[in-house]
Order: sequence, then C-alpha cells, then structure tokens
Amino acid sequence: MKAFYKTFGPPAVGWQARLSVLRTGLGVFGFVLALLFSVQTAFGQGATISGTVKEADGTTLPGVTVQVKGSTRGTNTDIDGRYQLTNVQPGATLVFSFIGKTPQEAVVGNQSVIDVTLADDSKSLQEVVVVGYGTQRRKDLTGSIASISADEFQKGNIVNPEQLVAGKLAGVQITPPSGQPGGGSTIRIRGGSSLNASNDPLVVIDGVPLDNREITGASNALSLINPNDIETFTVLKDASAAAIYGSRAANGVILITTKKGRTGDQTRISFSTLGSVSVNGKQLSTLNATQFRELINRIGNEDQKALLNVGTTPETSTNWQDQIFRPAFSTDNNLSITGSTKSMPYRASVGYISQNGTLKTSNFQRVSGSLGLSPRFFNNTLRVDINLKGSIINNRFADVGAIGAAVAFDPTKPVYSGNENFGGFYEWLTPTGIPNPQATRNPLGMLYNRDDRTEIARSIGNVQFDYQLPFVQGLRANLNLGYDISKSEGLNFTPAYAGAQFVQGGNGGQSQKSTGSRNNKTLEFYLNYVKQLNPSNRIDATAGYSYQDFIRDVPSYPNLRANGRDTIAAAGIPFRTQYTLLAFFGRINYSLKDRYVLTATVRRDATSRFGPDSRWGTFPSLGFSWSIKDEPFLKSANALSALKLRLGYGVTGQQDLTGLASDYAYLPRYTISDPTAQYQFGNTFIRTLRAEGYDANLKWEQTEAINAAVDVAFFDGRLGGSLDVYQKNTRDLLAVIPVPAGTNLTNQVLTNVGSLRNRGIELAINTNPIRRDGMNLDVNFNVTYNENKITNLTRVPVPNDPGVQVGGISGGTGNFIQIQTVGYPINTFYVLRQVYNQSGLPVEGVYEDRNGDGQITVDDRVRYQASNPNWLMGFTTQFTYGRFNAGLVLRGTVGNYVYNNTRSNGSAYNNFVNALGFLSNGLDNVLTTNFTRSQYFSDYYVENASFVRLDNLNLGYNFGSIWGKGDRKANLRGTLTAQNLFVITKYSGLDPEIDNGRDNNFYPRPRIVSAGLNLDF
Repeated sequence: MKAFYKTFGPPAVGWQARLSVLRTGLGVFGFVLALLFSVQTAFGQGATISGTVKEADGTTLPGVTVQVKGSTRGTNTDIDGRYQLTNVQPGATLVFSFIGKTPQEAVVGNQSVIDVTLADDSKSLQEVVVVGYGTQRRKDLTGSIASISADEFQKGNIVNPEQLVAGKLAGVQITPPSGQPGGGSTIRIRGGSSLNASNDPLVVIDGVPLDNREITGASNALSLINPNDIETFTVLKDASAAAIYGSRAANGVILITTKKGRTGDQTRISFSTLGSVSVNGKQLSTLNATQFRELINRIGNEDQKALLNVGTTPETSTNWQDQIFRPAFSTDNNLSITGSTKSMPYRASVGYISQNGTLKTSNFQRVSGSLGLSPRFFNNTLRVDINLKGSIINNRFADVGAIGAAVAFDPTKPVYSGNENFGGFYEWLTPTGIPNPQATRNPLGMLYNRDDRTEIARSIGNVQFDYQLPFVQGLRANLNLGYDISKSEGLNFTPAYAGAQFVQGGNGGQSQKSTGSRNNKTLEFYLNYVKQLNPSNRIDATAGYSYQDFIRDVPSYPNLRANGRDTIAAAGIPFRTQYTLLAFFGRINYSLKDRYVLTATVRRDATSRFGPDSRWGTFPSLGFSWSIKDEPFLKSANALSALKLRLGYGVTGQQDLTGLASDYAYLPRYTISDPTAQYQFGNTFIRTLRAEGYDANLKWEQTEAINAAVDVAFFDGRLGGSLDVYQKNTRDLLAVIPVPAGTNLTNQVLTNVGSLRNRGIELAINTNPIRRDGMNLDVNFNVTYNENKITNLTRVPVPNDPGVQVGGISGGTGNFIQIQTVGYPINTFYVLRQVYNQSGLPVEGVYEDRNGDGQITVDDRVRYQASNPNWLMGFTTQFTYGRFNAGLVLRGTVGNYVYNNTRSNGSAYNNFVNALGFLSNGLDNVLTTNFTRSQYFSDYYVENASFVRLDNLNLGYNFGSIWGKGDRKANLRGTLTAQNLFVITKYSGLDPEIDNGRDNNFYPRPRIVSAGLNLDF
C-alpha cells in the first residue's frame, strides 16, 4: 500500500474504510473457495487435440468456439485460426461453432490433429440468448429481446457499460453523460413509464439485481463497473420478456454477463492500454472584450462606464471559456488472465482508468478487479459460478458553476489581480476591499479555490449453485446468493481566502463532509425442468422464489468553516432506510413441432414500501411465436432464410420511488424544524416536529404492454431484420399532485393517480453485403418511433384541468418551463407564443393574447413541443479485411426540443449593467434580439434539438504474432478511435442531447481521440 501511495498519491479521505468493503467480499468468497476446493474431484487424463479452423475459401477463422460435446469444456481459436484442447478422452465429440457458420462436429479417435472447414449458415436463430433466470434458443423467443456481444461493442474511451451499446439497439435511448469524467448515461427503453417514480431499467449483473439509486458521489449505478469485463449486454424490452422480473421490470431489464473462463482453456493473458485526448468542439458565443466595451459605453451610465477601467488596462481581453477548459488526457489499462485447471475454469482481471475532464480540476479514477470461477463437480452434475467484482473510485468534481461564470464574467478584466488576495485571482470588490457578494466570482478561482472529492468503494458478488437432480432427468435446482455493498466518503473544501466563501477577518471558507453506504442482499432459488418430448416438441419450465433487501445509510454532518470549528449550518437529521422485496415466479415455454412456441410467466411480488393491504401484486405475461419459414409451404422458398411472427402481452409493476421518504411513503412521518427556526420559551429553544402528508393506500403502479413483431432473413442470413409494434399503458401512476391547502397537512401528496401511454414502432435491419476472400462488411440500421402521452392525471374527471408545472429554470423565483397535462407528452414546454417583426426578430414583451382579454398572463401560455424525441436512429458498420478492421456508429434523434436557459438568462441588456458595482457579460445573441429584460417564458428559447452525431469511428490492425511459437505466441493488435467527431443540428447551444430538455450551463461533451494496444499471449 505504501508503494501505491508513492505512485498515485495519498487518498483524500477514508481509503482504509473503503478497503473494508472489498475485504468483506473477499472473506466470504475465500470461505466458499476453500469449501469448493475441498470437494473438487479429479478427472482422468486424455489426449491433447489441436488443429486449424478455416472458411470454405481457405481463410483461417479466429474466435471459433471449440467445445467438448456434453460438457462446458472448450476453447477458442487464436488469430491464426488455431486451437488446442488438453485432456480430451477418446470417443469425445468436438463441436466447432461460429456466428454465421454451420456448426460442425468431429469425433476424437487416435488422431492428435483435427482440422475443420466451416460453411456459411443462415440458422442464427439457434443462438442461445440470456433471458431472465436462464437461457433460451433465439428460435424459441416470444418476447422482444436484443443482445449484443463483446465484439460488437463500441470502441474507444468507454468508461461506463451503457456506452458500449449506444445507437446499436432499436427502442433503447442512451443519452450520454455530460463532459463530467465518469458521468453516467440516462437509459430509457421504449420511453418513460412514470412521472415521479423511476424510469430507469432494472440492471442485473451475473444474476445480481442492482439498486438503481446511486450512492453519494457516484454518477449512476453502472459507473463502478469496468466495461472491459463485460461479455454480453441483453435488453428485455417488452413485458412478455421482462415480466419474470415483475416488480422492477416496468422500464425494461438489462442483463449483463461478464467474461468467464471455459473448461479446458489454456492459460491466456491479455493486456490492453489506451491513451486518449479530449477537447471541446464548441464554445458559447459571448461578447469579446471589444464588443463588451462598445456595449457598456452605449447602454451604461457614467458610473457603469467607469467600471470598465477598474483593475485593468484598455488592452486587456480575456476569453474566460479558454481559461476554464483544457485539452484533457486519459489512460485506461486492463490486465486479465483466463484459463482452467482441470474442472476449474477461471478468469481474473484488474483495471485502472484515469480520466481528466476538459473543465479544469475535474478528474475520475477507478481501480477495479474481478474474479470469476466456474468449477464443475460430480461428473458435471453440479455447476458453481462464483463472481466477485470490486472497484474503488476517486472523483474530483469541478465547480460546474464556473461554466456560467465564464459566460458572465467581464471579458475586459484579467485572470489574476497581481497580489495574493483570494488566491491571486481577480475579483469584483466592494469599497471596503472584500469580494462583492452580488458579483459573479472569478471562473478560474471557482475551480482552483475549491477541492470537492469523493471516494467510493463497491463490491458486487454472488455464488450460484446449479445442480442436476438425480431422480428426474432434466430437472435442475439453482440457488443464487448475491450482495452489492458500497460506501462513500467525501469532503468539499473551500479555503478561507477564496472569494466564493470569503469572510472579513479570515474566518471564511467551507468544509463539508459527506458519507453514505448501501448494503443490498439477494437470495433466489428456482427449479428448471427441460424435456425434449420428441424430436420436434420441447418443454422448458421454471419456478422459483426471490428475496431482496436494500439498506441505505446517510449520516449528516455540519457545514463548517475552513478552520473545521465554526459552523455555517448545523447538521441535519441522519437517516437510515430499508425496504424488502419478496416474490414467487414461474415460467413455462412449450415448443410444438419446433415451429409454434408458447411462453407464459407469472410473478407474485410484495414490497415493504406499501401497506399490508396493497403490498402484493401479480404480474402475468403471455407470448407466442410462429416460425413460418419452417412450414411445408415455404420449404422451397430458398431465398427466404427465416420468417417468424411474435406476439406478446404482459403486466409489470413499479414501486421504485425517489426521495428520502420513498421507503416509507405510506406511513405517517414527521420532519424536525431547521435549527435556525426554533421556538423560544423563556431561555429554552425548542425545535418543532411537522407532520408530513401521506397516503396510507399507496399501491403498485402497473404497466400493461402488448407487442407484435415479425423477424425475417434472406439469402442465408445476409439480409435480415425485425419489425416490432408496441403499446404500453401505465395506470395508477405514483405521482405528486396538488391538494387543497391544509388537506392532509400539506399542499401536495404522493398518491396513485392518472395514467400515461407509450406506443411505437421499431425497425432493425442487418445486412452482410460483402463476405468473401477474407473480406467482410456488416451494415446495421435501426429506427424507433415512440409517441408518449399522458391520458389521465386526476381521480375523477376535471374539465380543463391545467396540469402540474415542472421543470424549474434559472432566472426569476420559482419559475417552471414545463408542464404535465392530459393529452400531451411528458415534460411538454409551457410557454408564451412570441410575436415577431417583419424582419423575423422577436419583439420584446409582445406575445399572442390567446384568450383575448387584452393582457398577457399565465392563461396565455401554451403547450408547445416536448423534450423527448419522437424518432431514434442508429447506423453502424463494421468492415474487416485480413488483419484490418474499421467501423463507425452514427446516432440521431428527431422531434426533441430543448429550452435554452443559458440564452434566456444571458441575452438581455439588464444583465450586463446594474447598480451593484460590477459588470456582467452575456451571449452575443443580445445584439440580435436587443432585449432589455429577460424573456424567460418566450417560445423563442424552445429550440429544435434534432441531431445526427458521428458517435464513433474506429480503426484496428492485427499485427499477429510478435514473438513466441506454437501455443506460446504473443499477438499484438493496435486501435485508433475517434468519438463524438461531429454533430449536425439546428440547436444553438453546446449540445442538443440534454436529458431533461433544459440547458443551463451544460458541461460540454468533448471530442475524444484514442490510441490503444492489445497484447494477448
């Protein structure tokens, strides 16, 4: 550890406490490992089989799976198409399989070399897909499921797992993070299904369901997972596929499977290193120093004009955005070892990433490790999967307020004052020489005079036992024990001399500590029965029980001055919450004549978040598929490779509330008064308790969904696709609604009221136009149309119900720019219709009088556009020729609008001058509109944010073996990747992809160029 400190520097706070999380996980798994090794059985010795796998044209095939039939023992061919398997018994059958090729079998005799040639295959529907609590043949799927494997993931500087599949899945909207290092994306599957509950999908990693609520200091639940460890990313999109997860599946389910070793694998070591540089591609268009001086001299009074000469020279010109942003360098290094010892496949990995943000001082570091063991016992009747993942994250958060300050700070002032006051940074001062409390702070000073760090430790793990019961052929019992533990500790420190927290006399600054922890446990048990009734009829049934417990602990600390003694604000009330989920579930999948498949599931869920009379919910689903191509009347249609019809119906539940009281929303609660608001009785000061509003009858929010789809493929699978039509109706919305003042002790309450609808169409097209002579080109396109509409917001019909205003903005007091209204999409903008002059310019203060009463009031505001797109599009290509490969990813949306709060708050003359002793800059749009005052509610600021983005462009070259011989060769591969190369959009802000539709000093996403090397031996 001392060596680590010397290399990377000392931790900011609590590193030893963070390590305790990983020690806990390692202790548990150490015990399990000892138990497993104590009962591990030995297997007889066999022969070593090697060979080469080629295509029909003689080209060698890397990545072919070579497996001993009837077992999990296997390996993969190397870059030259070669493989080697040890301990293979005479008479064993080897199965050679590769995507797009016909599987081939070979029986082992006395030979030691088996070479194989694989032919093209159109039967990709035989592929096995991960589903809830097991796997299924793709041919047997009745629900809408999309799966992507590691070789199809996005490349480059990928920090979070969801970035791997952005733009690649129809119906899945992944809004990338801002430029904040390590920032997490927002994921929506077929639109949002709730107003006040979570819209995030359930994420399950190796059988462990995660708590979507992030811990303090983490951007999202997935930011602590190393993407390099992920093997497959599967999305369950419709209710017939996701209902097996019932209570947490209303927003879809993401199943993540990590990489593992295989029985019989030779030891393989892989090392990858990636270096990246990030730069901002765009700046906000503010007035430069010359324009600013001209404007102040035109609109300012004599006192304001005189401020132009304070602390500066006539030649001073500062671009504050240049000052706060930088080219940012990052590195990502990963090392893994994969292999097998007799019947113990294993994989271990470590990773280290350091990502600097383009906003100065921001940084994200993650040290991660994973261990996967998959021993087999008792002649392969008992399979054990052990997964342990751990990570330690160190986040330094830059003050993003510096972005707004860079727009507003006077460009005629210098960065530094020439003295040591306030850290040497220039500040607007009062006549007494202290920082003007009303003025914008020096943007660079805001960054360097603040140190906001958080350290997070997380460990996720599980042990899964899968046993073939001896008394019934095809009956397996599965027990899954999992945990997800995380702890965080942070310190936000501002020195006493900083302008932002300056107090005359030196007793300023700030020291604010924060901690938090989560402890989630999972126990699941199920039985699975599979029986091939005859060559064309098959039954697959599953029944089980699930228990999940979630504990969250958030202490509270006083906000202190920099000296650590004097109090700015007393500590709040610490809280510890807990909720539990119980469930019984079942699924049956019946395949008739290998053409007709019927799938039925049911899940009975209970949550402690609701009262005894409403905590249980039942969530069924039914799915049907028909492989039409396998009908006799289409057997002769040689051009048609596959044709399948899918129908699905299901109900899923929602109870994932947000907020501190979310775990006890049905119970009476009391809030203690602020320490500064106490009642005095004589010499005694008393803090009061205030009763909170509640609804004792809270119940499940339910989403009912239907899906109809067709899958088709032509020309041996070289042209294929799927078309899905869906509708989701959510009722009994968990929503915060206004109630009459004094009712239920509050003016608003969380209750079940209202409904909303999502309906749409998904189209995915996959083509393979070139596949010959060692050359291959895959081209894929997906497009989704989703229509979102609120269908009810009241318990009884209310004519002309105005709805609920949401979407707070910067500027004014208590202003909202969006509204939830029946008949309109979620987060529809609520604005005044701007009147324009003959030149097409907005006229200040002149709006359409919608009700004709001769005045402009809130009654004249209209519902205009919404923040969520109607159309999502993704386009990907992957080209390989010999050892060279190239690919790109394009993403786009149509129909999404953004309220440009940066422009509405910084494009009026009264923002530039004031009577408070300082000047402010703003956007040069003011020279176009000539607005004197901010027009916050004008639809002029609601802009079309449709876009097309070149998200990823990657090149790679495989140098092949660089040293060694035989099975001891080392192979080297080089990569070059560019991300976020360009965006085509009409939006005037920095980036059109704003999750909530309100752009206020957005931390811009940078352009990233990365170069990497991968070494395998």
